[in-house]
Amino acid sequence: MRDVREIRPYIALVSILAVAACVASCAKPYHTQDEHYIYVAANINVPYWQEAQAGFMDAATALGVKAEMVGPDTFSPNDELTAFQNAVAQHPSGILVSAMKADLFKSAIDNAISQGIPVICADADSPDSQRVLYIGTDNFRAGGESARRMAELLHGQGNIVVITIPGQLNIDERVRGVTEALKKYPGMKIAQTLDDKGDSRNAYDQVVASVQGKKKIDGIITLEASGGEGAADALHRFDMDGKVPIVAFDKDPETLDWISRGAITATIAQKPYVMSYYGLKFLDDLHHNAVHEFKDWHTAPAAPIPTWVDTGTAVVDKSNIKVFRDALAAHPKPM
Repeated sequence: MRDVREIRPYIALVSILAVAACVASCAKPYHTQDEHYIYVAANINVPYWQEAQAGFMDAATALGVKAEMVGPDTFSPNDELTAFQNAVAQHPSGILVSAMKADLFKSAIDNAISQGIPVICADADSPDSQRVLYIGTDNFRAGGESARRMAELLHGQGNIVVITIPGQLNIDERVRGVTEALKKYPGMKIAQTLDDKGDSRNAYDQVVASVQGKKKIDGIITLEASGGEGAADALHRFDMDGKVPIVAFDKDPETLDWISRGAITATIAQKPYVMSYYGLKFLDDLHHNAVHEFKDWHTAPAAPIPTWVDTGTAVVDKSNIKVFRDALAAHPKPM
C-alpha cells in the first residue's frame, strides 16, 4: 500500500482540477443564445451585398452568434429605412447599416442608440447621426484613384463621362474626389454626368444615347457597381470595346467579365467582405462592453472604439483578375 504522503500531491491536483471545472461550469458564457445581429442594406441581391453578407455571416460563425442581412432587393432608401426601423423594433444586440441617404437615416439611428442598441454604419455613412462608427471606403480618396487611373489612360487629355447616383453621400464623395483630382489635369474635363439610379440598364440607355447623339466621349468613369456593366454593354453595341476606356467601380462578376473581354480597363474595388466582417466584431465588442475605457459604451463621453475605419480599395485589371475571381468563388453562397 502506498504511503499517504506519496499520494497527497495527486489528491491536491485532483482537488484543484475539480474546483477549476466547477468554476468553469458555473461561469457565465461570454456569448448567449439570444445574441442577434442585423445588417440592413439596399439592393441586397446584387453581388456586392452578397459579398458583404458572406463577411457578416463568417464573423457570426467565428463568434458563435446569430446574424442576418435584411433590406430591399432594389435601390430604395425608403424601403431600406423601413427595414432598419423593423430591425430596431426587434431590439437586437447590434445593427450594421449602409445608410443610402444620410439625412433620411439620422433620426432612426439616433432612436436606436437612445434605446441602447449599438449602430455602426458600413459602406455608406450617416455622419451627423449618433452612430458609433463608420467602417468602409474613404470614398473621396477612391474617387481620386478613379480619376488618376483615367488620366493615365488618356495621357491627361479628353472628355469624361461620369456615371453616379446623385444624393447618396458615399457616391457624392467619390464625385468630389474625381473633381478634385482632375484639377491636376487641365486637359481633361467632365463633359457629362449621368444618373443610372443603381441600374445597369439605365447606364446602358444613357451611354447609347450619348454615342448616338455624336457626343465626344474619350473615357467613362463609373462610381457605383452597376454602371460599368451598362457602359461596357453600350460600347459593345457599337463595336467600341476597348476604344473608349472605362474605369468602373466594385467587382461584380459582370464587371470582371468585361475586364476579361477588354471592354472595361480597370475597376476600383471596395472590400465589402472586410467591412461587414469587422463591422460585426466591433458591434460585438460594443454589446459586451469589451473595451473598458469607460463603464458602458452607451453612457461614455467618447466611443471606446475607433470612430472611422478606412477599409481601403484595390485596383483590378487583367493583370490580377484571377486572384479576385478565386476569392469571390471561395466565399459562402448567400443565405
